[in-house]
Amino acid sequence: MYDMVISQAQVVNEGCIQVLDVAIQGERIAAIAPDLSQAACKQTLDAQGRYLLPGMIDDQVHFREPGLTHKGDMATESAAAVRGGITSFMEMPNVNPLTINAQALEDKYQRAQGRAHANYAFYLGASNDNLEQIKSLDPKTACGIKVFMGASTGNMLVDDPRVLEEIFAHAPTLVVTHCEDTPSIHALEAEYRAKYGEDVPMAYHAKIRSEEACWKSSSFAVDLARKQGTQLHVLHLTTARELALFTAGPIANKQITAEACVHHLFFNEEDYATLGALIKCNPSIKTAADQAALLQAVVEDRIDVIATDHAPHTWEEKQHTYFKAPSGLPLVEHALPSLFEHYHAGRLSLEKIVQKTSHAVAERFQVQARGYLREGYFADLVLVDLNANSPITHENCHYKCAWTPFAGQTFQSRIEATWVNGQLAWSQTQGLAPAQGQRLQFLR
Repeated sequence: MYDMVISQAQVVNEGCIQVLDVAIQGERIAAIAPDLSQAACKQTLDAQGRYLLPGMIDDQVHFREPGLTHKGDMATESAAAVRGGITSFMEMPNVNPLTINAQALEDKYQRAQGRAHANYAFYLGASNDNLEQIKSLDPKTACGIKVFMGASTGNMLVDDPRVLEEIFAHAPTLVVTHCEDTPSIHALEAEYRAKYGEDVPMAYHAKIRSEEACWKSSSFAVDLARKQGTQLHVLHLTTARELALFTAGPIANKQITAEACVHHLFFNEEDYATLGALIKCNPSIKTAADQAALLQAVVEDRIDVIATDHAPHTWEEKQHTYFKAPSGLPLVEHALPSLFEHYHAGRLSLEKIVQKTSHAVAERFQVQARGYLREGYFADLVLVDLNANSPITHENCHYKCAWTPFAGQTFQSRIEATWVNGQLAWSQTQGLAPAQGQRLQFLR
């Protein structure tokens, strides 16, 4: 007997959309077929007219725990994530203390256990002096090694070329990079401070965190990876120029892959006029031409993955002047709905969205039995109504920081329900269930 049959859903999976029934037994997908109406089951959900997708696997979030929990924590941000159809997350190391050794890494797994509403994994961070920790890392214990090759919060900037060479040469698993050139940024900061003082207009963030700063760092990372044979994933591209560094086509067998984030696909520098510091992030949101190039690169598979870089700060922190207002914005609850806006506008297909948010992430990070709707895989699912308008306000978002850059938007789609490991994690009708996320396993 199946625990649940989701019937007559428009199933979006592996490049196709088909009307299918999906049966869940325990934690797994037990059957996928055109008609399971005769099967014995404890519960049936009629999904006719709605779309069933594999849950989003977000490979880049900052949930702020430990040490920064006034902004967010494992429980609050993962609860917002499942409301947005994200069923697994990979969390970054620039917390306090930094996740730069095996002990700090294991501490984060312990913190997530029993509190994370979505499945979880954590990065080991690189620094200028933890090379031996990186070399000794068991590849199955971390989703990857995070290298900040540019200005960053948390004192994690790796700016010693010899250390970078060693990390790229000896990394036992995937290296992921934040690429911006620090000297270029510092020079422009000084130039704009001399002109405007501390209160630089927020629109100049795109000029200070410039195209050149991104290019110098990302091209260096790609060259280094080619030289050393490193498995490299470059995070949050923001410029048309950088796209020339990456190859179009399927992700299979790529050594070097690229990512875009939902806010860089949704906003451009014209939005600083109304949103100001609320969309200040690193790397910066840039021109409308860059935004269009990123979207086209998603279509042609030059960009392999779409993520969030969810990075909450309090409303009060965001009210400061340019140099004091922190970079980052909360995104996990609204990431998939914002991507569906590109579907409604004819820019991205549903199949492409699923490929970039689920399939490709599972492939790149070698996630075990997730990222697809397949019999025997974990039942990490999201049900979407593509015809339900959703007004977005600060008051109806669920981040600990209690604000969203999408406030004032009305999305044309709505997340109806999210299942994590076969259990209903959240739904419009039943609300939030107790946390049931599991530690992600990797086929390495």
